[in-house]
Amino acid sequence: MNEYMMEAKRLADTNLTDNEGGPFGAVIVKDGVIVGKGDNRVLVNHDPTAHAEITAIRDASKTLGTHDLSGCVLYTSCYPCPMCLSAIIWANIKTVYYGNTKEDAANIGFRDDMIYDYIKDNNSNTDVLNLINIDRDETIKTFEEYNNKEDKELY
Repeated sequence: MNEYMMEAKRLADTNLTDNEGGPFGAVIVKDGVIVGKGDNRVLVNHDPTAHAEITAIRDASKTLGTHDLSGCVLYTSCYPCPMCLSAIIWANIKTVYYGNTKEDAANIGFRDDMIYDYIKDNNSNTDVLNLINIDRDETIKTFEEYNNKEDKELY
């Protein structure tokens, strides 16, 4: 077994006994060194965003002192959910190795299907989420000011 995937699995296994979140673990590696670790901490942190990949990204960002994780590789015990996929992309991680499939996760009760379906359905299922655009004429002013800043940093 790959040593980094073994560590991701070990982190996932901890939640079988401590019940701090679901059975998911992740590590982030740069230049052959683990720079971030995470396990699912949704229950203990009362934080629905505290998935293993997110906590590993937070840890690696803190360790490296940057939000840009270019050159890093992520190893995760399961195919990332849509939220985690987005965070991985925003972090500029270009390679992800995963163990279990999203179907494996669904088989034990973790259903990301509704999110994928919601996105595929052009965000139109209001039973999942009702997105309503309001007050753009005011909120756009902040974007316009930001666009004119000379010292802005995009990520």
